[in-house]
Amino acid sequence: MIRIGASTIHGTGLFARIFIPKGTVIGQIEGDWVEEDGPCVLWINEHQGICVTNDLRFINHSSNPNVAYYDDMTVSTLRNIEAD
Repeated sequence: MIRIGASTIHGTGLFARIFIPKGTVIGQIEGDWVEEDGPCVLWINEHQGICVTNDLRFINHSSNPNVAYYDDMTVSTLRNIEAD
């Protein structure tokens, strides 16, 4: 459903291989809990982050996001996403 590829935004990004409808779970964040910043750290609150170790680490930030992560660490689409 997703692939890693070159991104003009941040070097490497995550892209849809196929059309993905709104509300689709595309995966679950996996990683190690950390208290210090580093590459691929997703901050959960002021003091705790997770160093993401699976392909979801390549999700890029956006002021108009098309996915969101939730407390259970799932990542779901907020709107329809076209391939590529």
